[in-house]
Amino acid sequence: MRDFAGKAAFVTGGAAGIGLALGRAFAQIGMKVMLADIETDALQAAVKSLQEISPDIRGTVCDVADAASVERAAQASFDAFGRVHVVCNNAGVAAGGGIDHISLDNWRWVIDVNLMGVLHGIKSFLPHIRAHGEGGHIVNTASMAGMENGLGFSPYGATKFAVVSMSEGLATQLKPHGIGVSVLCPSFVRTRIGESGRNRPERYGQSKPLDPASPAAAVVAEIARQIEAGLDPATVATRVLTAIREDELYIFTHPGMRAQVEPRFSAILAAMDRVEAP
Repeated sequence: MRDFAGKAAFVTGGAAGIGLALGRAFAQIGMKVMLADIETDALQAAVKSLQEISPDIRGTVCDVADAASVERAAQASFDAFGRVHVVCNNAGVAAGGGIDHISLDNWRWVIDVNLMGVLHGIKSFLPHIRAHGEGGHIVNTASMAGMENGLGFSPYGATKFAVVSMSEGLATQLKPHGIGVSVLCPSFVRTRIGESGRNRPERYGQSKPLDPASPAAAVVAEIARQIEAGLDPATVATRVLTAIREDELYIFTHPGMRAQVEPRFSAILAAMDRVEAP
């Protein structure tokens, strides 16, 4: 997809971080933009900021874990802009994992947002994009946590591996229809994902506070430090635009990512080499 001007984009998690940066990048190249987010006040502020670039900016409150909420957000986009061409399933959350405290509520929340939220976006928009026949592009936000196991046993890593797999399969099936698919796999970016519990619905219960002296607390503190020093979301958005134009499946953003995945890939290949031929 190379012609963006006058076309419309839908972005979840659009009130801040990567989502807002994507919305801004789309607006700057002449696209109409629907920002979707669960956080009402932040969403209103984000829409107002982008309307300084273009009048064709809208916002819709959306809980991506709720299929009906995503359907309503999709309909609001169709009502506002007619046809939507780019869909960014970007909303994501993080919660504690590890082997010392396995919280089913944490797993359900992260899976519902990070994995099912992507599926809900695809289900709500793909029939529309196929029907209008003008082509389009779907961008699913995964993470380097979907390429290597640095986070260990965690709901976040599990969902991001799943989003990578989902995107790979979707890309194969949509290629004949002229619809591109990209999976975004950044490393640390300056976002508020470390504070995602602020938007945790009551149905998922309360997250259990970590013991400040525990190894898990030390890991969380280090992740927070890495996020604070991470990449500017605007840089990520620029990479996404390039990937859409060039129809790239994998979007990597940080130098040195190859070194992060090589140990896993090498271990897989070595295990295959140990299989005796029949």
